[in-house]
Amino acid sequence: MFGMSVFQSVLERLKTEEDEEETAETEVFATLRAPAFTTTFVAGGADSASAARSAVERAYLDASFIEPPPIEPMPEFLNRISLAEVAEELDLGESETLATLAAKRRSFAATNHPDRLPQDYRAKATVRMKLANMLIDEASRQLQPAPCITP
Repeated sequence: MFGMSVFQSVLERLKTEEDEEETAETEVFATLRAPAFTTTFVAGGADSASAARSAVERAYLDASFIEPPPIEPMPEFLNRISLAEVAEELDLGESETLATLAAKRRSFAATNHPDRLPQDYRAKATVRMKLANMLIDEASRQLQPAPCITP
């Protein structure tokens, strides 16, 4: 350390300490063999232990005999995505009020909202909801009187 600048001596000391830590870590690592497995696991710090544990958990879950839940068949009403079919389901009539339109919107959304259906069926549900909202919005606009403009 003599003949070096202070900065160089600090770098040299840090490198020496780092080498000593690596040597100590190498001595701590032990190779473990699980009786049921033919592979070896290297146990060491917390990261390698958790990585080994998660690998074992994944292997266990992959080999487990739990069957995935069956895929739900698509409800037949989701195939009805034309404007006429959605209008028929809403059954909008001449006697509608704002309250009945709101109730029909809530009722339709309860069964057709994309967030309530499996991922695979959300595109069709979105189309149905857009059509229903468009029809109900138009019906509610027709119910509201036109604004009076006075000069």
